[in-house]
Amino acid sequence: MKTRQLILSMMLVVAAFLGYAVAVDRTPVTVAAGRDALSRDVVAVIERPQAYDVNHLLQPEHKYFGVSIQNAPREMAGVRGFEKNVKRKPNMITVFAEFGDPYQTREVRNAYAYGALPIIRWEPFDQKLSDIAKGRYDKYARKYAAAVRRLNLPVAITFAHEMNGFWYPWGTQAASAEDFVSAWKRMHDIFEQAGATNVIWTWTPNVISGAPKVKLDSYWPGDAYVDWAGMDGYLTKFYGPQSFDQLFGPTVAAIRRLTAVPVLIVETGVEPGPNRIVQLKDLLYSTAESEDLIGLVYFNQPGRVLWQVDTDEEAAGVWGRHAKKLEYGFTVK
Repeated sequence: MKTRQLILSMMLVVAAFLGYAVAVDRTPVTVAAGRDALSRDVVAVIERPQAYDVNHLLQPEHKYFGVSIQNAPREMAGVRGFEKNVKRKPNMITVFAEFGDPYQTREVRNAYAYGALPIIRWEPFDQKLSDIAKGRYDKYARKYAAAVRRLNLPVAITFAHEMNGFWYPWGTQAASAEDFVSAWKRMHDIFEQAGATNVIWTWTPNVISGAPKVKLDSYWPGDAYVDWAGMDGYLTKFYGPQSFDQLFGPTVAAIRRLTAVPVLIVETGVEPGPNRIVQLKDLLYSTAESEDLIGLVYFNQPGRVLWQVDTDEEAAGVWGRHAKKLEYGFTVK
């Protein structure tokens, strides 16, 4: 076989092996082999698969049943243990990621292989929102977005969450609402330019009871930049709102004045105490019955208190029985 024919045959084999015969993104890339001689004879167009379509995940028929577990989903033993204890398989798993880290490829693959949607909490601990907004970290963001597109699995991203609170370095003590909105839009646009439309952008303030003087509308990037509106909020033993409606109701109402996008409880927990079982039932039933909410993610980790439900036999029983009864969970694929 002549050298030129051999090269052409090898190119066809490689293209077939990489799966370029599937539905494709029509961005052509010219490949020249054998320099000038071969380029005169053939222009091979290598096409990458279309970006994963997340539309069916945006407002699914059943509710998301999510969990945040230490070391997961990098290691899945904790998730499988949670599933065994509550007798219900979670279909969303939190990934904590610092802004500046490489894309969490292993974590995303593990979650998706398990049948769950990874939701990344992308945290700019060491970068000012104003600098992100001005483009200082564009090179990093483009590299991250390219990795997201290259892996091409569905992922939700919540950037600089709880920005309406004062406790994070990107919060109200260190950044303005304008800084947050500009930084959010810049990140979103970089992902769009990279073709990383396999991302569900999840805007996530803290419930407004934790920051009552901060108006959410000043932090709203607009419907073109947000797929889900999220909320973080915890039910505690003695202080703060003691019921689901008290904790989440005002924030849902405030979000609905801004947008009609689906709402997800991105992080929640119920403190151990005399009211825990009642509060857990309230959390599960109220989320299931709400037309606004598409699910919740439970923070099953030690924090200020031991939030875990899977190590509390009574709580685990309530969690598993009621989650199953209320048709939480489905396989993400």
